[in-house]
Amino acid sequence: MRFHKYHALGNDYIVLDPRDFPAWKPAPTIEQIRVVCHRNFGVGSDGILWGPLPSEKSQFGLRIFNPDGSEAEKSGNGLRIFSRFLYDQKLVTTPNFTVETPGGHVAVALKDNAQLISIAMGSVSFDSAKIPVNLTGAPREVINEKITILDREFTYCAATIGNPHCVLPLADISSELAHKYGPHLETHANFPRKTNVQFLKVLDRANIQIEIWERGAGYTLASGSSSSASAAVAHRLGLVDRSVTVHMPGGKIGIEIGDNFSIMMTGTVNKVAEGHMHPELFAVKV
Repeated sequence: MRFHKYHALGNDYIVLDPRDFPAWKPAPTIEQIRVVCHRNFGVGSDGILWGPLPSEKSQFGLRIFNPDGSEAEKSGNGLRIFSRFLYDQKLVTTPNFTVETPGGHVAVALKDNAQLISIAMGSVSFDSAKIPVNLTGAPREVINEKITILDREFTYCAATIGNPHCVLPLADISSELAHKYGPHLETHANFPRKTNVQFLKVLDRANIQIEIWERGAGYTLASGSSSSASAAVAHRLGLVDRSVTVHMPGGKIGIEIGDNFSIMMTGTVNKVAEGHMHPELFAVKV
């Protein structure tokens, strides 16, 4: 049972090629996902990338699973990691190709022998019906609305780039803030499919800083889709220009915002390890 482990700014994923797991069809079970991702009982990761898969519209298909066994529609870091995996396995012969996830199709550009990878992530929408956010009245852009969590009222903006995001602009942010309020925002009734959460601080017209609580994964050091959504929200609020560097605990991602809030995300990927999982790993249920 061969695995490949990579990280993108500390956000680590395990790539599992379905061809190496003929008994795991059409995908690993929730129990298998949980034990593989477990930091003590398994290999340990922020998720599993299951691919390449067939795709009718793209060159490659990909499914993305969170450590709790749930499925994510899209992951910017996961897409960069998967693209690097395709390059390392010589499954791509050109620097430009396309990948389909449940959250949509993306275009990939490999640079510097895949040391730097750009992903055309699609367009960010703030539409309450698309995100989705529970409707209380007519469909709207979810910008600067109020939400009360525990002992504090926040102003938030909601967005989707194929997966849902709740962005909270604040004067000061910290990992403690993300750990305290992130779990409650993730599962708040406003978000019927749960949500990824970003605590956003604008540094200047070209730089923002975020702390991240990911849906199904918890606190993470970096996130490509979170970077995309946060930069788009900051631009929608008029706080930043179109070229934005997103600073996270794990490192930096570059975001270019085009027309209709289209997003080009650029960042690095590092290979960690590859090996084989022993069947005894699955003797433990987590």
